[in-house]
Amino acid sequence: MPAFPFRIAPVLCLLFSLSVFASNAQSDSLRVASPNGYLTFQFSTQGDGVPTYEIRYQKKPVILPSAMGLLHNPNGYATAPDWNKKMVVKRVTIQSTDTTWRPVYGEREQIPDRYHELTITLQDTTRVKGREKGEMQLIVRAYNEGIAFRYFFPESTRTQIIEIGQEDTHFRLPPNSQFFSTDHAQGSYELCAPEEWEKRAELPLTIQLSNGLWASILHAGQTNFPRLRLRSSKDELVSNLYGEIVGTSPFGTPWRVVMVAERPTQLLENNYLVLNLNPANKIKDTGWIKPGKVMREVTLSTAGARRLVDFTVEQNLDFVHFDAGWYGHEYEQISDASKVNVDPRRNPVNDLDLPGIIRYAKEKGKGVILYVNHRALENQLDSIFPLYQRWGVAGVKFGFVHTGSHYWTAWMHEAVKKAAQYHLMVDIHDEYMPTGYSRTYPNLMTQEGIRGNEEFPDATHNTILPFTRFLAGAADYTYCFGEQVARLKNTKAHQLALSIVNYSPWQYLFWYGRPEHFTNRQEIELWKYLPTTWHDTRVPAGMPGEHITVARRHGKEWYIGAVTNNLARSLTLGFDFLPKGKKYTADIYEDDGQGGIRKITRSVQATDTLDFALLPKGGVAVRLRE
Repeated sequence: MPAFPFRIAPVLCLLFSLSVFASNAQSDSLRVASPNGYLTFQFSTQGDGVPTYEIRYQKKPVILPSAMGLLHNPNGYATAPDWNKKMVVKRVTIQSTDTTWRPVYGEREQIPDRYHELTITLQDTTRVKGREKGEMQLIVRAYNEGIAFRYFFPESTRTQIIEIGQEDTHFRLPPNSQFFSTDHAQGSYELCAPEEWEKRAELPLTIQLSNGLWASILHAGQTNFPRLRLRSSKDELVSNLYGEIVGTSPFGTPWRVVMVAERPTQLLENNYLVLNLNPANKIKDTGWIKPGKVMREVTLSTAGARRLVDFTVEQNLDFVHFDAGWYGHEYEQISDASKVNVDPRRNPVNDLDLPGIIRYAKEKGKGVILYVNHRALENQLDSIFPLYQRWGVAGVKFGFVHTGSHYWTAWMHEAVKKAAQYHLMVDIHDEYMPTGYSRTYPNLMTQEGIRGNEEFPDATHNTILPFTRFLAGAADYTYCFGEQVARLKNTKAHQLALSIVNYSPWQYLFWYGRPEHFTNRQEIELWKYLPTTWHDTRVPAGMPGEHITVARRHGKEWYIGAVTNNLARSLTLGFDFLPKGKKYTADIYEDDGQGGIRKITRSVQATDTLDFALLPKGGVAVRLRE
C-alpha cells in the first residue's frame, strides 16, 4: 500500500475531508501524492513569501521548484494585490475521491476519477491603506495520471473583486529537456529545447525529460477565462494569458495540468484526465446526440446534395454537411444565415432546395449539418438556433470563431450551451482548442484546433499529433482520400489508419471528394464499417515523430490503426488485448505498393502476431471481428 499521501496527520481512508489551520500545518512544506504514491506535488513559500511548487515522479524531477501566482491588472484598482509574493499559509484542507463515471460517448465506456486533493488557503500580507487582507486558495489534485492545480478565490463575508492582468505560473524543467511545440492551434510542431523557443507555445505542450520520463502541460475547464500559452525563459516555461480578466468571488482559474508518464503512449491512454477536470454532464436527455461519419456537400446544388445523401446510405455515413456559401458569402455582412441564398461563386444557378434535402435525408435516416461563419453567429445566434431546430437541422459547424480573450471564450461556451437548448450538435472550427467542455455539454461533438488534412501535412506531423493535440480531446481532421486530391503527402493506407488513430465523434471523411470520385469501393470499405466512438482504447506502441499504433474496441469489434513517419518501418502487431481462446477474422487494409489498397484476411487470436513492412509515409488498418 502506498505511503500516506499528505505530510500532515496520519489518517487513512478512501473518502475523507480534513481541515488543518496554519498553526498545525507545515506552512513552508506541504505535500500531496497520487493514489499510487508515484506522483508528488510539494508546496512551499520561498524568500519574500513567494508561492513555490515542484512535481516529482518516483522521486525523479518533473517540474523543478517553480514560482506560481497571479498578477493584478495594472490598469485596474491601484490597491489591487499581486498574488505571487508576500503570501502566508492560513489553513489547509485535504480530501480524497475514488469514483468512476460513464460518458455519453468517448474513447472508453468507463472513466476512473481518483485523486487526492490538497487545498491551501493563502493570505496576502501586504499592508495597503484602504484594502483588507485578501485570501486566495491553491487547489491541487494528485491523480495517478498527472497533477492538476488551480487558483481560486472563495466566497467570504466580503466579496472580492478579482482583477487579473497576467498569470505568473512557472514550469522549470530538468536540464536538457526538449518539447514538441507549436505557436498556434493549427500549426506544425517543432522539437526544441526551452532556450531555442522564441514564440508563445500552444497547449498541450509535450515534454521529453532528460531523465527518461514524459510529461505534457495542458489546461482543463477553460470556459470563462483567457487562453493560456507558454513563453520560454532560459530553462523554464512561463504562463502567458491572452488578455486580462475581472471577476468577483467565488471565482477560479481553469486547471493547470501536468500529465506524467513513463512512456509517451501512456499520455494518450490517459487523456481522459482533461475530462475529469470538468463538471459532469448537464444535458438530461441526450438521446438526440448522435456521433457519426460526415461528408461535405461541395456543389451546393439540389442534384449534388441528393447524390450525396444516396452515397451516405450506400457507404453507411451518417451526416451531410453544407459548408460555406449556402447562405451567401460568409464574410459579407448582408449574408443572412436564416435564408438559403447560395454564393454565386459556389453555384451561380442557386438551385439548392435545402428544406427538401433535409426532408430527403431524414427519410433515409441521415442528418444535415450547416456551416455558419462567426459573423452570422454573432449577429443571429438567438434567431437561427430555434429556426434550425424547426428546419430539422442536426447540428452547426462554427466557422472562423474568435479565440483567446476572456470575452470570446465565454461567448463561445455560452453558444454551445444555447445550442443544446435547441437540440443542436456543434463542431467548432479553426483555432479553438478543447479543454474538456464536451463532458459538461456533450453536444459539443468535436472541434478543429489542428493542422488537419485540408492543409496536407506530412506523415511525420501525423505521428506527433497523438502525443500532443489529441491529449486535449477530439479533433476534426477532415480526412482526404484518393486520386482526387493530388496534394496528399501520404499513402492511402496511412489515411485509412489515421481515422482509427485520431479520435473524433464526428469523423469528416472524403473532405474534398464527391461520390463519383470513389469508383473503387473496396478501397474505402473500412470507412463503411468504422465506428466513431469507442468502448476501450489501447496504445500498444508509439514514439512522437516516428510511429503510432492505436487499438480501439466498439462492442465486440476491434479496430487497429498504425502509421509511420516519412520513413519505411517494420511493424509487429500483437493481439494480447483480445480475450484468450477466441478467434477473430482480421480484415487487413494495407498499401499494395502501386498506390492502391490491398485487402488481406487472416484468422488471429490473442497469442498471434502479424508482421508488416510499412512504406514510407504509409500505414495499415485492421478490423477484427469474431
